[in-house]
Amino acid sequence: MSVATGFLGIAVLLILLALQVPVAISLILVSFGGVYLMIGIEPAIGILTSTPYEFIASWTLSAVPMFLLMGYVAFHSGLTGSLFDAAKLVFRRIPGGLGISSIFACTGFASVSGSSLATAAAMGRIAIPEMIKAGYKPSFASGILAAGGTIGALIPPSILMIIFGVFTETSVLKVFMGGISIGILTAVAYSLLVLGVARFRPDIIPPVTQGIDDLNGRDVLIQIWPLLALITIIFGGMFSGIFTATEAGAVGAMGAIVISALSGRLNWQQLYQSVLETLSTTASLFIIGVGAVMFTKFVGLSGVGGAINNLMIGMELNYYQLLFVIVILYLILGMFLEPFGAMLITLPILLPLLQAEGISIVWFGVFLVKLLEVGMITPPLGMNVFIIKNVASKYVSLGDVFKGVMPFIIVDMFLVALIIVFPDIVLYLPNKL
Repeated sequence: MSVATGFLGIAVLLILLALQVPVAISLILVSFGGVYLMIGIEPAIGILTSTPYEFIASWTLSAVPMFLLMGYVAFHSGLTGSLFDAAKLVFRRIPGGLGISSIFACTGFASVSGSSLATAAAMGRIAIPEMIKAGYKPSFASGILAAGGTIGALIPPSILMIIFGVFTETSVLKVFMGGISIGILTAVAYSLLVLGVARFRPDIIPPVTQGIDDLNGRDVLIQIWPLLALITIIFGGMFSGIFTATEAGAVGAMGAIVISALSGRLNWQQLYQSVLETLSTTASLFIIGVGAVMFTKFVGLSGVGGAINNLMIGMELNYYQLLFVIVILYLILGMFLEPFGAMLITLPILLPLLQAEGISIVWFGVFLVKLLEVGMITPPLGMNVFIIKNVASKYVSLGDVFKGVMPFIIVDMFLVALIIVFPDIVLYLPNKL
């Protein structure tokens, strides 16, 4: 009866999500109702009252609001504004230089943001108008930024990776290290795509580079040094062992405030807005996390995880077949759910299976984040696509943006296959750590 209740709960959860009930509310309702049906009202109330404290009291989770605050302060104070100009100086002579600059500007913004949506929105406002002015086809220009935004969740400090590390009791620092490899690999692969389009499709990217010869390297360096200092403090301290990944959040937030204030970029209104947005985003993430922990307890009590594990073992899937199933699962979920919901709904079911198969949880964390970020640009509900549509509505329609990201989705599928076949791409740096 418990296993049947578990599968019934999963079915009800899918129905609630299809009805667009918020993910957190869906998880909490299903978990509470399922535990009540299996073992009674008092245990259900006990789980409902104890889980929020158990989850939110995790010391590692304190990094989430700190890294969010760092990113919001860096954005509102204008620390990230010169990233695009700096990238243009480096890639000005390369065909498709503006597009490649946009991708590496997204990579730089990711190092102080940790958010795919924030990266796409911030860089999209700056880069898309300039690319279109230079003659880029609007749909492809918007596709570059929608795809480039996904790097925001791959390069540390990734909020998705922090939540994954806490939920799976895995070293966040090791997941960060694996994310660096995949984030840089993604940026390089996207850049090669832009370079190829510039070489062979002058109707999409014109051969003439415009608008960057008047940049002064000294002026750009003066503008970007505060951000470089902040990135050096965070990554230098974290990867040298001076402070942990959790402590890096506090150091990064304080560093962003101090550097912004000393450079005259931060006022009280900007600080207030940054704190307000940090509180709002943290609350929304944590309530989903509470629901996911409750769902984990419900799944564990029902025995669904063991039943699915036994089913998969009975099917005798090999490594590649199992990961193929997981890829299809997350690509489908990514079309309809935001990444945090998709990750936290499925981890309670998949973790026992992954552990039984001996798959590295650190590797899977990076692999999972990459898959979830592909979902951010796939139709019909790719969230990065909608963000880019909003910031560039005068240039493109929603269909144009989806058309523009299609070549990048193909590149992403190639990268996913590469990670599966060569897992050491992810694990090399964590193993060195």
